[in-house]
Amino acid sequence: MGMRPQHHKAVCTLTVSSLVPVLLAVLIPGVVGGFQDAVHITAILGESVVFNCQVEFPADHPVPYVLQWEKKGLEIPIYIWYDSYPTHSGEGYEGRVSRVSPDSPYGLASLNLTNIRESDQGWYECKVVFLNRSPNSHKNGTWFHLDVHAPPRFSVTPEDIIYVNLGDAIILNCQAEGTPTPEILWYKDANPVEPSATIGIFNDGTELRIANIRHEDIGDYTCIARNGEGQISHTARVIIAGGAVIMVPPTNQTKQEGEKVQFSCEAKALPGNVTVRWTRDNTPVKEIAALETRVTIRRDGSLVINPVSADDSGQYQCEVTNGIGEPQSASAYLSVEYPAKVTFTPTIQYLPFRLAGVVQCYIKSNPPLQYVTWTKDKRLLEPYQTKDIVIMNNGSLLFTRVNQNHQGRYTCTPYNAHGTQGSSGHMEVLVRKPPVFTLEPEPLYQRKVGETVEMHCDAQEAEGTQKPNIQWQRRDGQPLQRNRV
Repeated sequence: MGMRPQHHKAVCTLTVSSLVPVLLAVLIPGVVGGFQDAVHITAILGESVVFNCQVEFPADHPVPYVLQWEKKGLEIPIYIWYDSYPTHSGEGYEGRVSRVSPDSPYGLASLNLTNIRESDQGWYECKVVFLNRSPNSHKNGTWFHLDVHAPPRFSVTPEDIIYVNLGDAIILNCQAEGTPTPEILWYKDANPVEPSATIGIFNDGTELRIANIRHEDIGDYTCIARNGEGQISHTARVIIAGGAVIMVPPTNQTKQEGEKVQFSCEAKALPGNVTVRWTRDNTPVKEIAALETRVTIRRDGSLVINPVSADDSGQYQCEVTNGIGEPQSASAYLSVEYPAKVTFTPTIQYLPFRLAGVVQCYIKSNPPLQYVTWTKDKRLLEPYQTKDIVIMNNGSLLFTRVNQNHQGRYTCTPYNAHGTQGSSGHMEVLVRKPPVFTLEPEPLYQRKVGETVEMHCDAQEAEGTQKPNIQWQRRDGQPLQRNRV
């Protein structure tokens, strides 16, 4: 029994994976119809379409059939359907292709394609194979062409901010994809870019080239990509680069030991890749071992020391740069205050009998020392009421004429505006007679230039306890030349 010609109309595509072996064995290759009768469909990226394909049964009597959709260029069908068997979808079409419901106004072989991609564009063929008919009794070969339109989208854009120097040359690159191919337009500060001797548009509008940049070239450049499906834009700002400038410099600060200190160093620059370097007395703070665990340089450039110690006092300098021009710097002084303290206690100190002598109290103090109290043999010493004893400005005791009564065990306790950190240890003060010369140099030596002169001098302790240290110096105070002595 002959078959009438069939025409299949489709509005979308289906993917095909392999059928089970039984079904593959009964499939009959379809007869390809001409492209001149193809249905052309246009769809928007991301939308859905239906390929309308009719099924005309022999003598209008329904018989079993296999529905197969193919895309030109793919070896495997994108969609295969057979009643009561699992549907198979081709790679890339999973979850996007399905047979239209029999209750719909579309033909029984119609295919629904969702979430359309640009790669879906191309030729599709609807094939219907009747399984209970001879090879000459089948109807296939309806063709569809799908055009996928997509609004523009940028694939390459210039940087949002471009830093330049006067006289530089730059290229702004702006590329877009879409269907139809987008047109590229350039604007500067909302006005179309006019080509000139130093400004040109190249490569189908994708490149804007500016040579020998001048002040009037500075501004906002907008790239517009448009086609029939939409329009997008991207703006790049061209700015004259500038070196780093300190906006908030550090200021002198006074802190008490144990507190936290923060020095500001806020800088601005174009471009803004500012590097901040902190030093104390010309040494990088990160290289000062005593500061290593207590110092932090924050993202805003500020320096934090927590907690501060007495030894942190000094000149702190921040230096900023962004690689353009000379680095800028600013400095501030940190004064760390603390109660007065004794830094060293000698076990024994000596006083020269019948001469002037000093008993040292080794003190460190900030703010300055106010006064020092002394004890001798565990009793408070009142220098102002004691003959031959004066307290010096540095807190040490000055004995104007030493006698044996000055011998004993001394302690000192320093004070300032914040108080004291305690007394010194016990210092044994011993009174000794001064050394005496046993051999003295002559009053006068006469020699010719270039000759050698020897001067003899020797001494001993008055009490013979140890050999005294002998030093030589010129009467006028000038140092002796070591290579000649």
